Amino acid sequence: MTLAPIAQGKVRDIYDAGPGLVALVASDRISAYDVVMPTLVPDKGRVLTGLSLHWFARLADVVPGHLVDAPAPDALRTPQNAGRLMVAKRLRMFPVECVARGYLSGSAWREYRETGTVADHALPAGLTESARLPEPIFTPATKSSDGHDENITRARAAEIVGADAARDLEALTLELYRRAERDCARAGLILADTKFEFGRDDDGTITLGDEVLTPDSSRLWPGLHWKPGGPVPSFDKQYVRDWLDGIRWNRTPPAPTLPGDVVDGTRRRYVEAYERLTSQSFDTYLQHAGAQEAAQ
Repeated sequence: MTLAPIAQGKVRDIYDAGPGLVALVASDRISAYDVVMPTLVPDKGRVLTGLSLHWFARLADVVPGHLVDAPAPDALRTPQNAGRLMVAKRLRMFPVECVARGYLSGSAWREYRETGTVADHALPAGLTESARLPEPIFTPATKSSDGHDENITRARAAEIVGADAARDLEALTLELYRRAERDCARAGLILADTKFEFGRDDDGTITLGDEVLTPDSSRLWPGLHWKPGGPVPSFDKQYVRDWLDGIRWNRTPPAPTLPGDVVDGTRRRYVEAYERLTSQSFDTYLQHAGAQEAAQ
């Protein structure tokens, strides 16, 4: 029996898992510039799920996560979904993405060059690309009508979710970032920035949802290669973005097919991020999830 998703994101398919519950399956789809590529990256969804499971456990003392210990629908427990599947509470999601930045890169670097500020944070003059910020900052974002991420000010976030909730989300985002930054540093990685998504559960408690500190939602740099003044090689999907920029793609659908070396290089970076952050081999994760045979 097949089961139809109740919603589908760029990467995750969401299914009804019973009263108050959803099942999330992370696919091997990859997006760049808010467009889904036509080419899959093998095991990418398993990396995202394995890392999210790791971080939900690591950060549970800061904020509760949406994961629950409940069986997934039988129709979803297949070899293809092994290692990709999470069962979670249904949340009333806040319509803002909560971004923490410790370094000046990506859209924040572009905004700083134009205005000297990032999301209404006044920053020192003379910073260069990839520079470490004096303190981590909260830079919320939302989705525009065409599905693209749109950076907004903290004042605008407060208008959308309410002043009290905005303060809570900012405090949680920065605390999670600081905790994760220390873990990343022990793994030889720099957490340049990352995105969290929160919602409220049935009791009204702010709860961490979606994915956490994965190469899809974070900019991860090898610490030995960090140098301010230009871009830094990364363990995230910047590798795909760089290839797309190199062929001068116009960032509108349809997206081009990714060549094999870009697919292989992306998978290799995702797997290395998993292994560094969890101190566990990815093959061990596949074996524990019953996914080793399905991944081969």
